[in-house]
Amino acid sequence: MGNQKVKLGVEKHLRSKVRGTAKPSTRTSPTASFEPPSVGAALSEIRQQRGLSLDALARQSGVSKSMLSQIERNQTNPTVAIVWRLANALGVEMGSLIAGAKKEVAPSITLMPSHLTPTMRGADGKCELKILGPIDLAGRFEWYELTIAGGGTLKSDAHEQGSREHLTVLSGSLSVVSGDSIQSVAEHETARYAADLPHAISNSGKTRAVAILVVLHPLQ
Repeated sequence: MGNQKVKLGVEKHLRSKVRGTAKPSTRTSPTASFEPPSVGAALSEIRQQRGLSLDALARQSGVSKSMLSQIERNQTNPTVAIVWRLANALGVEMGSLIAGAKKEVAPSITLMPSHLTPTMRGADGKCELKILGPIDLAGRFEWYELTIAGGGTLKSDAHEQGSREHLTVLSGSLSVVSGDSIQSVAEHETARYAADLPHAISNSGKTRAVAILVVLHPLQ
């Protein structure tokens, strides 16, 4: 379910055509500003609120660090496609970046539309991770919807010391390997295991399996 690339670009200059009238007006009109909105200040503010470095945001958004730096310093105006990718990575609406940096009262309820939920895919093309947790909790507490097609495996290197994962199978069945241990997990069962060892989640069946994966990192 790949996202279609946005092809529109942010216009650098908006022009208006003014037609003269037979009689000059004696009233003065306020000067209209046709400059494109500055994304840089809003991007910098939201990124820092999330506790993300330029490197981290570059990895999550797929936008290069040099481009991010230029945007934040207002040396370039990003295309709508880039703003869309940044908004997805930061977990905000595009308008939050385009409108500029503002202090807003957080709503009581926020909704993440399904089509804006960040998604990652495994190297084998058979695993999909939908990132359900907010970006600002990354590295502390994360949760995902994990879908693995038949024959697929999601392999992970060891996380930091003390990390644990909790896998609840919603449909199908999976198997978990943590270090030298292996455990089958049937539908509606939950496996809890050390994630500070190399570990993997596999689907040896022919039909896809869906699970909720929670990752707990140790308190720093």
